[in-house]
Amino acid sequence: MGEGFSINEVRGIVQKKRLPISSASGIFEVMEKLTENCFDKFDPDASDEHLMWKDTSRTFDRDCRIFNVSTIHRVAHDGREGDFVEIESPDWVTMIPVFSGTDGVKRFLMERQFRHGSEKVTIEFPAGLIEKGEKAEDAARRELLEETGLECGKCTLMGRISPNSAFMNNHSSFFLMEDLNVVSGQNLDQNEQIDVITIPVDDAVRLMGSGKFDNGMMMLALGFYLRRELTGRF
Repeated sequence: MGEGFSINEVRGIVQKKRLPISSASGIFEVMEKLTENCFDKFDPDASDEHLMWKDTSRTFDRDCRIFNVSTIHRVAHDGREGDFVEIESPDWVTMIPVFSGTDGVKRFLMERQFRHGSEKVTIEFPAGLIEKGEKAEDAARRELLEETGLECGKCTLMGRISPNSAFMNNHSSFFLMEDLNVVSGQNLDQNEQIDVITIPVDDAVRLMGSGKFDNGMMMLALGFYLRRELTGRF
């Protein structure tokens, strides 16, 4: 084979001849360096029809108190079918409280608490569940007050994402909380124990993704905040 084959052309040859990947290794040895022309370019108007799977049945499996588990049978566009697990969870909110200290340094307000999944203490932004019938902003304000005793004068939606679209069906909204005032003590649930701390923004950026700052949702929150700082937009 000569040079100049695209990745898609090579993939087609391998699939047509039903070669195992090991047998196809020689093909890839003559490939040119990856360029933007090897794959389809991003097109916001491209059709997704060939990627869609349609539900044919849904079976409720278990109520796990903070989420439900179901099995869904789906059929692909090309006729393939299979069973897939779905976790149904309430939507979430994450709050990014930011203020300038008496020294002029911009700081985040964050929380230190034990997490039962990772079995360790983590440092995170305040967060919580949206109650049934509750608006996301109202949940953000409520959770901030309950966990920290703070009221927020300015609450701005920074983004809304799917936490894990592979098997979860919920969304999480991220709010920038500004013009903060301490109005009460904490009002925590029975099994919550939260230490409220402040940290310079620069230190949080430097530490995020390591040690006690390893919560993935916090990385997303920080990404939304940094986008606003770098581009001026939400």
